[in-house]
Amino acid sequence: MAARALRALALATALTLPLSAAGAPRLTVARLQYDGGGDWYANPSSIPNLLTAIRERTSLPVERTEARVTLMDDKLWDYPFLHMTGHGNVKLSDAEVVRLREYLMRGGFLFFDDFWGEYEWENVQEQFHKIVPEYEIKDLPLSHPIFHSYLDVEEVVQVPNVYNAQRGVTSEKGGIVPHYMGIENKNGRLVAFISRNCDMGDAWEWINDPVYPVKYGLPAYKVGINVVIYAMSH
Repeated sequence: MAARALRALALATALTLPLSAAGAPRLTVARLQYDGGGDWYANPSSIPNLLTAIRERTSLPVERTEARVTLMDDKLWDYPFLHMTGHGNVKLSDAEVVRLREYLMRGGFLFFDDFWGEYEWENVQEQFHKIVPEYEIKDLPLSHPIFHSYLDVEEVVQVPNVYNAQRGVTSEKGGIVPHYMGIENKNGRLVAFISRNCDMGDAWEWINDPVYPVKYGLPAYKVGINVVIYAMSH
């Protein structure tokens, strides 16, 4: 508990030091808005619900609402944590690729969620190869600190959308095996967390509705809280 308290204190301190000198000292998650391909706008209450969970379970200064930003927006540097949904055929422009690379290299963090099957996986690899060609997307072992930054994540759970969850189906588009993945830079800092064959955002969106099974909702919340706390304290 003492170690986790120290991490929480470090996180609270980090919140006063956003990527730009004039950023607000309260934690929020910025939803990344982009033009090409996927549904960046999906699950509108998912991030606010996640922020509520962090606020209720920690003493961290957390906003009640998400931010919304594009890669070309000057406000990008005010948000150390980006959330991006990848359902569909996401395509970033050359300018966006350069901008996202700079963001990650300067200390920003990206949570990439909600893409399924081999076609979308190949597209995700293609986009990240443009952004950080020198680094690989790798499966993260459950011993990685990100899975123990606040709560203990002890298994890789496939988190389905609400409609599949009600039918007892967890996969889409042939994406049967879930993966919790990441990209580390040359110094070993995790710059991106990638939930492959999962829809964490749908679980965050529906967690308070009894139609969504708790066995998927709680693991999704544990992952979300841990990733935010890890990213902001590293």
